[in-house]
Amino acid sequence: MSVLVVGSIALDTVKTPVEEHADQLGGSASYASLGASFFSPVQLVGVVGDDFPESEFDFWKQHRIDASGVQRAKGKTFRWSGEYAWDLNTRETKSVALNVFENFSPTLPENFRETEFVLLANIAPSLQSHVLDQMKRPRFVVADTMDLWIETTRKDLDALLPRVDLLILNDSEARQMTGETSLIRAGRKIRKAGPKYVAVKKGEHGALLFGEDEFFSCGAYPLEDIHDPTGAGDTFAGGVAGYLAGKTRGEVNFQQLRRALIYGSVLASFNVEAFSMDRMRSLTTDEIDQRYDMFRMMSHFEVLE
Repeated sequence: MSVLVVGSIALDTVKTPVEEHADQLGGSASYASLGASFFSPVQLVGVVGDDFPESEFDFWKQHRIDASGVQRAKGKTFRWSGEYAWDLNTRETKSVALNVFENFSPTLPENFRETEFVLLANIAPSLQSHVLDQMKRPRFVVADTMDLWIETTRKDLDALLPRVDLLILNDSEARQMTGETSLIRAGRKIRKAGPKYVAVKKGEHGALLFGEDEFFSCGAYPLEDIHDPTGAGDTFAGGVAGYLAGKTRGEVNFQQLRRALIYGSVLASFNVEAFSMDRMRSLTTDEIDQRYDMFRMMSHFEVLE
């Protein structure tokens, strides 16, 4: 089955203490759709300007990403610039130019509206709801969010939550959203606000998954070299949604979600190995499966009697 991905498409400039790369493919939908494409076909919805490289449309096509829902508007593509500190955990946004993204209102092609799996990548909650208003009967809806929406559009976010099957956010956002210092209490509190499941990302420390009376914790794949953390969370979300769309049959259950979280973490670990999506462009399914098996081996333990 396909997964519908709606979000931002950008041209990023990223600087680390070692390197700087300009005008590289970025945006929540770009990372998420590529992550999902390793498991299922993708229907991508977004907006770009007339300066956006045509070669990226060819790249999407090669990866089973249907970009017929990407609008080409007059003007410049959304641009973001950021700089990372030495630990690559702290990031400072240097500039944001919304450009054509400022007036983006997602309009789904008719053939996209019956897609059963939906990933609402990181855009305003009102736009995420607008997408769901156009859908027929989605089977499973994944939504990502961020601190900006929690702070400035909380009412819209609260209205979205009951329409979401899986909400993804990071640890600081979970604490911000609930006022709880404990991530366990925060995750359970968010789930009671509407989503059937909640996934809390903890960066290099893995992720937590909450269901009704169900809990799962997974680590992150250990890496010696990290080049660019940009888009890791979006790639994770895309991997989760793509796995559910491509690998599950019938209703999604907690066991399938556990496996999806691991695959999402595996994809995120590849993403940070190079700038933008350069590592993902050459990634193979064999490499993904090998790292998944290694991940499972590292996490396995025996009960000693």
